[in-house]
Amino acid sequence: MTVDSPQPAVQRLLGPSNPNLASPGGSSVPPAPRSGGAKVRILETATRLFYEEGIHSVGVDRLISEASVTKATFYKHYGSKDNLILAYIRGQHDRVRARFEQLVADALDAQHAVRAWVAAVSTEVNEAEFRGCAFLNAAAEYHYPRDPVREVVSSHRDWYTEQLADLLQASGHPLPGDGADELMLARDGAMSGAYAGDAIAATAALGRVAERVLAS
Repeated sequence: MTVDSPQPAVQRLLGPSNPNLASPGGSSVPPAPRSGGAKVRILETATRLFYEEGIHSVGVDRLISEASVTKATFYKHYGSKDNLILAYIRGQHDRVRARFEQLVADALDAQHAVRAWVAAVSTEVNEAEFRGCAFLNAAAEYHYPRDPVREVVSSHRDWYTEQLADLLQASGHPLPGDGADELMLARDGAMSGAYAGDAIAATAALGRVAERVLAS
């Protein structure tokens, strides 16, 4: 089941795709701030601070101050910090989805798309603003598996793995689901390893896994 199926669980949790949230790079690194109304400023501020400093460490007063809005305006648009957190996570999904869909559309075939995906991950982890995978970071802050944040993260990962499986199926892989799991885990390792250690070694390892999977 893909995100284009009628009312799938993944789509319900992630919410409707919002192309206005998609950055040119489509990565989990927040885009440069745009000018806009109060609701946009609040979300942009939350996106930057939650990604750079962590979700739990940023309070409502800080968000209100840096977004240059009043407390009444904040609650008018989002109602609570919890709602803003979910908007942030869903916005991250929209960015990743937009980039992935563009990457696939630009590729000559499925194998080229997988290699382009590896290159995109390698580029992302070398950006100065990179602080790891936004979804893994969020999951680390929410330990209860049924927490709404964890459910959105899980739905995003299900969607991501399905997209990789679709590419592998199109490339003729005999076990596209298994191959997609390998790619996803290698991507997780590259994200974490690049941030905590050697980005060159981490992305080279991702590339080797991808080539082995494609050769299966």
